[in-house]
Amino acid sequence: MTTVDDLLNLLVLDKISDDAFNGVSKTVGSPIVFGGQVLAQALNAASRTITNQRILHSMHAFFLEAGDLECPITYNVSKVRDGGSFSVRRVTAHQKETTIFILSASFHKKEEGYEHQIEMPINVKPPEDLLSWTDMRKEFGDALPKGLKSFLEVKRPIEFKPTAFANPLQPKDLPPKHQVWFKLKGNIENLDLATKQQILTYISDYNILVSTLNPHASKAHWGNTQTASLDHSMWFFRDFDFSDWLLYDMESPSGAMARGFARGHIFTRDGKLIASVAQEGLVRPIAK
Repeated sequence: MTTVDDLLNLLVLDKISDDAFNGVSKTVGSPIVFGGQVLAQALNAASRTITNQRILHSMHAFFLEAGDLECPITYNVSKVRDGGSFSVRRVTAHQKETTIFILSASFHKKEEGYEHQIEMPINVKPPEDLLSWTDMRKEFGDALPKGLKSFLEVKRPIEFKPTAFANPLQPKDLPPKHQVWFKLKGNIENLDLATKQQILTYISDYNILVSTLNPHASKAHWGNTQTASLDHSMWFFRDFDFSDWLLYDMESPSGAMARGFARGHIFTRDGKLIASVAQEGLVRPIAK
């Protein structure tokens, strides 16, 4: 995948019936299905059963089994509730006879109310001053660890620019934080809000567990640590567009018992908070 059109082709599912949909998978450099893909495809299935123009405001999901890249995923949607203001959907994802994932999503009618938000972090380096993943691969090339180099060589429809990163050649512990600017590649005009939320959900599963590894970066890295998303929650606050860079500001309040907890906020460049994310992941040292 190289552009947003490729990503949309992945996220928009084939309809089997009014409440069942099929999806395929594309690798992001891992031998198993990327969690963000399953999250976004499940939201695509849920949103297509909403007929009253209600807007997704929150979702909560659990990853139960690793997904097989070669096997189609079937998403079954249950219409839990259509109330006066909110509609709730439950989505179950299957491969063959195995349930690999479950999601609950809530949709809210458009209403006016009080507004406030936290401030965007100050003194964040702008994306123009930073190296992208593509730039890192070109600049450091063969000096990168083999696994990291292979990961960065995968073509993606999103450009990522971290404000800082752990130097694999000079490992040292870092604060439990991580910030990444990101931007879509290709034509992003005329995307409706539901589609933008699905794309944002896909992107939200990238990078977030980095903040759980940073405090241990002197000894822990992706090559000697088993990581996997265990659950994922997301809240959507405001409409937005992808025409400029967005900032994903992440932190990890806790790591314990081979699990790391992380949370993040996604801002527009001008400081508008559009979504918040929380995830717990497996962060298991691999025994030598």
